[in-house]
Amino acid sequence: MDMTTDSQNGGEKSAARLIFQQARERLATEVVGQEKLIERLLITLLADGHLLVEGAPGLAKTRAVKSLAACIEGDFQRLQFTPDLLPADLTGTEIYQRHSETFRFQPGPLFHNVVLADEINRAPAKVQAALLEAMSERQISVGRRTHKLPDLFMVMATQNPIEQEGTYPLPEAQLDRFLMKVLVDYPDHENEKIILELARREMLDELEGKTSLSPVLSPALITRARREVLGLYMADTLKEYLVQLILATRNPRSCSTQLDRWLEYGASPRGTIALDRCARAHAWLQGREFITPANIQAVVYDVLRHRLILTYEAEAEGITSEKIIAELLRQIPVP
Repeated sequence: MDMTTDSQNGGEKSAARLIFQQARERLATEVVGQEKLIERLLITLLADGHLLVEGAPGLAKTRAVKSLAACIEGDFQRLQFTPDLLPADLTGTEIYQRHSETFRFQPGPLFHNVVLADEINRAPAKVQAALLEAMSERQISVGRRTHKLPDLFMVMATQNPIEQEGTYPLPEAQLDRFLMKVLVDYPDHENEKIILELARREMLDELEGKTSLSPVLSPALITRARREVLGLYMADTLKEYLVQLILATRNPRSCSTQLDRWLEYGASPRGTIALDRCARAHAWLQGREFITPANIQAVVYDVLRHRLILTYEAEAEGITSEKIIAELLRQIPVP
């Protein structure tokens, strides 16, 4: 009886990984030259988190999350953030019903499974606060009532690093709610030609009325995959390595005086949890049943990039978070 159950569980694991691999391959055909972004999207989905993406306009940031949403059996909503946006434009509002003399709640665009917050840094503080509650608590508050968001809820936010006029820097508390921050760069020569051909084919398909592919990731499958990710084995020595990386950001003097001169504040325990979940998801996508140091090192830049607060001295010297993380990896011994 137990052997049958184990066999069935093994089959379920293989099926979940296979379907996620199919989704990954499908995304790679629709979002050309952004393999890292595709992988980070899937890691974020598996880790039940939110993703912040920064890159110049036209680098398929919006296309990537729309393509992911098309793979999921759920609904998608895109929000264009602007300086005149109001919290109710996200959360919804109470509408007065004249015939019954009562108020009825009209849900806003946050009540969807996958939400794209385009140019998130263009929204004022009140809107950021409303989004912060949704991301952190998976609920929104309107008046005296609290409304739960869907169980499957993921926010992908984009930032444009080029234009700074009319923008509001994201507060550190909100940045910490993002599982990862990914930097997107331009595609190379070969991928640029593939993009050109892909755009032409898509225009032809649209003119011929061809429909898009059906979703492949159901909420039940995503839940099963998340359970498998959390069940991967991590050795005690690796747990210690992961924790030491985080603790070194809080006490940089223990590593070097140079790091102590560069770092003002380090990562919170939320960063420790994020690094653990992302490393597990990365290993699972690779088909592993256990986590290796390479899995931690592969995601540590995206997990810590937005969680480190640099000193004025570091900023004046042009020191980046990437250089600090590289120094941390050099200083902390690998088990």
